[in-house]
Order: sequence, then C-alpha cells, then structure tokens
Amino acid sequence: MLQDETAAVQVSDLRKAYGDRTAVDGISLEVRRGEVFGILGPNGAGKTTTVECVAGLRTGDSGSVRVHGLDPWTQRAEVTQIVGVQLQESRLQDKITVREALELWSEFYDDPVPWQGLVERLGLTDHVDARFAKLSGGQQQRLSIALALVGRPRVAILDELTTGLDPRARHDVWQLVRDLRETGVTVLLVTHLMEEAQALCDRIAIIADGRIRALDAPDGLIRRASRATVTSFVPSDAVDLTALSGLDGVSTARADVGRVVVEGSEDAAVAVLAWLAAQDVVPHRLRVADGSLDTAYLDLTGDPADQPQEIA
Repeated sequence: MLQDETAAVQVSDLRKAYGDRTAVDGISLEVRRGEVFGILGPNGAGKTTTVECVAGLRTGDSGSVRVHGLDPWTQRAEVTQIVGVQLQESRLQDKITVREALELWSEFYDDPVPWQGLVERLGLTDHVDARFAKLSGGQQQRLSIALALVGRPRVAILDELTTGLDPRARHDVWQLVRDLRETGVTVLLVTHLMEEAQALCDRIAIIADGRIRALDAPDGLIRRASRATVTSFVPSDAVDLTALSGLDGVSTARADVGRVVVEGSEDAAVAVLAWLAAQDVVPHRLRVADGSLDTAYLDLTGDPADQPQEIA
C-alpha cells in the first residue's frame, strides 16, 4: 500500500474473524494527521477490533494497516513508541498506585510527558498514592487516559473515553482531546455517545456489521440523513398530514401535543412553508432546527448499504 504523507493511519481492506463470526469485513479508511477521527457503531460492530488492529494489539486475517508508515503487526516495538492506547476495558494490578503506574509507564519512553501535569489535568492529584483497586471506576478511567498519553503519542487511540465519568470530568476530558488536536496529535475516538462525537470529531466513520456504512464530517452525516431538518409549528387551521408527508424531501409528518412536526431533508422546510402558504395556513411558533447525529446514526445503521458512502 502506498503511504499517503498526509495520513497518520491507513487501513486497507482489513478483515478479522473469530471462528465463524466476522468482526471486521473489509474496512478501508484514512485518518489525517492532526484530526480527531470518530468511530461509531452498535455493540459488536467491529469498532474495538478495528482500533486494536491499528494499535498492533491484534493482527488482521488479511488487509494491511500503516501508522505513520509503520506496520503495527510486524513493527510492534516502533509503533508502541508513537501510539498511545486507552482501551474500553483495562485492568492494572490491584496493589499498584497511581504514582507507581505512571512512573513505570514513563520508563517505557525516551521522552515521556512529566506525569504530574497529567495527574493534575485529569483530577487525580489527591489520589497519586491510592492503589488501583481502591480507585473508583471514573478514577481508573482517568488513569488509563493518563497512561495512554504519558509517552507523547503521535496517535492516541481512545476507546469509550468518558465511560464512568461525571459530566464535569467528561467535559474536562473533552477539552484535553481538543488540546491534543491543537498540538498535532491524531486521535482515534471510539464512542457510542453522539454528543461526544459531534462535539469532538472532525470526521466520523459509522460501522455496522464490520463494514463502514458512512464516513463524513458530523454535519455531512446529518445532511445525508432522511431527517436532516425538523420543522415544527402550531397551524392556524387543520392540515392534512398525509399531504405534508408527500411533499418533496419530507420523510415524516405527525401531530405532537398540538404541534405539527415535519422531518426531512434540508429542503423540506421550504417545501412545507410553501405548501402552508398555498393552503392559507399560518405556522405559528415556527421552529426549524437541524437534525441530530442520533437520527443520522439510526438512518445509516438501520438500513445499511452494501458499499461505504464516503465524502472527503
């Protein structure tokens, strides 16, 4: 595979099976240097297997992976020096303290980050001498993030980054991810939180059944969904919901506690307003809002196409 100098990660036709179950079924993607690249999908979609193959923690059955030109399956030691990994589930020895873990991990790298700054940034200052088994789930998660970043990675793989974190800690960690991007670090973010993906990611790959179903910026995914906009209003007179549903670009029209709610493409709102004007119906308390990544996700995973739908 020819290495693209603008790509931090290149995955080409990656396949991985466990017995009779295919976890990854021909995934290809490129992650640009310095971007936050999200991977979304239902449980069992192949997300974690994909990033573990990128990190060299698993070897694909076929296909290829390159991380800054290195093969993580055959050049594991070199890749370890430039990739930091926070796994969805990780476990340290019960008696190791936060301080001991960070000092140990720091020894693995030629130029580690001073771990004290990470401890402060992740709210672990008061727990540096606490043993792993005594940490809460959220504190263990924050330690896992610190261990992934202590080696100054060029690529950080973060799998379910904010699981177990309270809202304040979640937003602090989000800011940490933004700061990583500002310093040129490439982030692969596996998440099931739509708000997190929309807030952090430059582009998102939606994976289902081991395949990429769509790859685009968050706004692009929303625009491509059947419910890209939501128009709601209180009509001045009765309206024919069946007629509204039949307008170009409209996917659904329904009554909801005295309001009419119409979902559809970007052009649906214009068609709805024109139709209302033709019927001499005034839309009181009119609201037009963008659709959400949630609805785009449901659209794109509910009826998957046979081929990836990629927009650069």
